[in-house]
Amino acid sequence: MANLSDLTAFVAVAQAGGFRDAAKLTRTSASTLSEAVRRLEARLGVRLLNRTTRSVAPTEAGARLLDRLGPALLEIEAALDVINVFRDRPAGTLRLNVPVSATRLVLSRIVPPFLAAFPDIRLDVIADDNFVDVLAAGCDAGIRYGERLEQDMIAIPIGPRVQRFATAASPDYLNRRGRPMHPRDLLEHACLCGRFASGAMTSWEFERDGEVVKVDPGGPLIVRVGAATDLAVDAAVVGTGIIHLFEGWLQPHLDSGALEPVLEPWWQSFPGPFLYYPRSRYVPAPLRVFIDFTRSLGPWP
Repeated sequence: MANLSDLTAFVAVAQAGGFRDAAKLTRTSASTLSEAVRRLEARLGVRLLNRTTRSVAPTEAGARLLDRLGPALLEIEAALDVINVFRDRPAGTLRLNVPVSATRLVLSRIVPPFLAAFPDIRLDVIADDNFVDVLAAGCDAGIRYGERLEQDMIAIPIGPRVQRFATAASPDYLNRRGRPMHPRDLLEHACLCGRFASGAMTSWEFERDGEVVKVDPGGPLIVRVGAATDLAVDAAVVGTGIIHLFEGWLQPHLDSGALEPVLEPWWQSFPGPFLYYPRSRYVPAPLRVFIDFTRSLGPWP
């Protein structure tokens, strides 16, 4: 009989495509996982993984074992999670994959009171603006916008139901360079731009009375979306150029007067984000109570 921990190690490595990535997801060492897989292969008498210096992939035998083990291990995990209903307080780890904007504009309101209400739950938040498979990333759920949700996901509204992109600059910059009256005027201004991890530049989109205008601005600063956004905000505040970002992210600077709205009648609104998780997977207790807690907060201000 194969050891359950060895089987779990094999599944983690096969799904992650390597020992190092699996070690990060399981919070163990690559050497421990490697030894577990070797032990399992020796016990079964068959090679389960093809290993090269660049990748790790299941053999035919390993692929067949993985197909059967994945659902079986989820069932075991679900069975053990049933014990949570007998606890006075739910316990366990909840891993969420979210865009950087959600950590600032959504989770900042939810997380502190949630952790205070459920002190036995550990929340592990991975801020990542790339679109990832939450299961492959070892996460229980994620936060994304509607256009980036996969069809087989359960999606629950979370955070503000309507958001806007705001365009703004410091009064000093606008006094020096003038105030744009139409989105295309931005092409003559110093704009603080964003670039996705894929290398694609962000477009600035505006809408007014049914007219949609998309602008690809240029300027003195390009930052990685999410990871370096605060640098662009700081640059806008000191007068380097015009920024286009979530209104909620800029709101403190708009309220203080450090930034002045630009083209506000053209600001485009869009539906808020969703908490999502796989439809085919059981819902662990930490995720269930997180969902219930977010609903208990009532309408978003």
